[in-house]
Amino acid sequence: MSSLLETRELSKRFVKHLDFAAKLARKLGANVQEEVVQAVDQVNLDIRQGEVVGLVGESGCGKSTFGRMVTGILPPSAGTIHYNGKDISNAASPEGHAAALKIQMIFQDPFASLNPRMRVRDIIGEAPRIHGLLEGQSQDEYVANMLEKVGLDASYSGRYPHQFSGGQRQRLGVARALAVQPEFLVCDEAVAALDVSIQAQVLNLFMDLREQLNLTYLFISHDLSVVEHISNRVLIMYLGRVVESAPTEDMFHSPNHPYTQALLNEVPRLDLRKRQYTPVAGEIPSPLNPPTGCHFHPRCPHATSKCHTEIPQLKGIAPDRQSACFLNETP
Repeated sequence: MSSLLETRELSKRFVKHLDFAAKLARKLGANVQEEVVQAVDQVNLDIRQGEVVGLVGESGCGKSTFGRMVTGILPPSAGTIHYNGKDISNAASPEGHAAALKIQMIFQDPFASLNPRMRVRDIIGEAPRIHGLLEGQSQDEYVANMLEKVGLDASYSGRYPHQFSGGQRQRLGVARALAVQPEFLVCDEAVAALDVSIQAQVLNLFMDLREQLNLTYLFISHDLSVVEHISNRVLIMYLGRVVESAPTEDMFHSPNHPYTQALLNEVPRLDLRKRQYTPVAGEIPSPLNPPTGCHFHPRCPHATSKCHTEIPQLKGIAPDRQSACFLNETP
């Protein structure tokens, strides 16, 4: 099956340029340099129509930055993004404009992502009205249909965001995304701010909408149990690089990369109640000064001298499985 979304060598760098004082200090001999953060480093990804791909990693590894590039919120520093075979790397291009409606994002904080001065009817109805998607319906009727799709009462359209609970606000965020009739949703920690019981309701909503509307998801999360529940395939990211990709069942039953193994070893399970859990050794390095070679080598119990100097490439280790680790190389 052909891919709906493809990224090739996709990278994002954030540069803090020197101000006047810093430039003057450097001219006077101070060792002052521009600060560069390589947030995403040459990520290759293929997502097929109807698939739910989970993107997992520790905070600060570049997951959200990657999602924002896919949706066109952030421009990539290098690499390409293709949607339905068309290059949408430049959000200002005609292809980028067309994809802007087809790819929508649901943000982590539903309160911060909703305009507190707008009523629900305008939050949800403004974009489809501007883009001519109402199809003969009034805006109020269209908004009512969107609210019903996400399990909210149509009478709520006159309320403001602060009049809703956290779970209801997240449903409003989903309704706003669905209002422009997308095909692809990027969910950035979409249930992280919710109570566990509400998380389950919102996850079930995502799964129901996937069946009803034939949606495709990139589900970004640091919660492994959530990703295991909703995803068909899982990608593990560490310090801007994808280190492993596998179907969900394979990933959780037989992780290959040492970082993936360390992450899964931290997940509490009822059948391992007497086990002593230990966190991943060390701290995640600063993206301002990442380690050479394999980024994980300072924390890896299997690191060799080769890991210190060479970057392992993401290679196939089994059907539909890839891993970036020198341990997979035959001697």
